[in-house]
Amino acid sequence: MVKPELSIAALENVYDSLATAIDQAGPEKAELFLVKLALLNANALADDALFTHHLKTALQDL
Repeated sequence: MVKPELSIAALENVYDSLATAIDQAGPEKAELFLVKLALLNANALADDALFTHHLKTALQDL
């Protein structure tokens, strides 16, 4: 099974959109925004094990 991936250009667009949205949320709401975004994406993945894997991967090298 081939895992779908975004192109580099698409990832750059996602990064830019995310950075803009975090700025729009402001420092006082950024954490809440990110939690809501994570839950929406977890629901879209429909795979709690994959989401947990993503969490562990994102925590690496912070």
